[in-house]
Amino acid sequence: MQTAPSPETFQSSDLSRHSSRVFAAAVEHPIRVTRRDGESLVLMSQRESDARESLLQLAAQIIGTAIDDEGTLAERMADRLPWMLALDPADQATCADDLVRAARASFATNQAHLAIAELTAWRETALAVAGGLVSGPVDWEATAEPVTRP
Repeated sequence: MQTAPSPETFQSSDLSRHSSRVFAAAVEHPIRVTRRDGESLVLMSQRESDARESLLQLAAQIIGTAIDDEGTLAERMADRLPWMLALDPADQATCADDLVRAARASFATNQAHLAIAELTAWRETALAVAGGLVSGPVDWEATAEPVTRP
């Protein structure tokens, strides 16, 4: 199993001497700040922290569904993520599988955005379906009309 790369490391004195470089790095990805007199600290953006928190919440929901043995995975996930009930049964099953796969990829790569993006896409799809925005046949224009250059 491959592990995530170690965060970039700065000394605590870099926070005062080269703060703009340290903060710029922390905006991009979590960084480690080493201290002579104590344990190292990790500095990250609020966005990164929120993404990790969302991933942990999703993981808790997925683990909760995995240990339950009543019903299908899709039914168990819809119990914990009620917005899934707006999807038809086939889409619920696909959603459940996609969310588990994306969560596994997120944990394996330490990239929380993979699972969060999948969760958000499916939730937005469910909201669109619930709002009556269902896909149907597209009525394409039979003739193409040229558009002049602006």
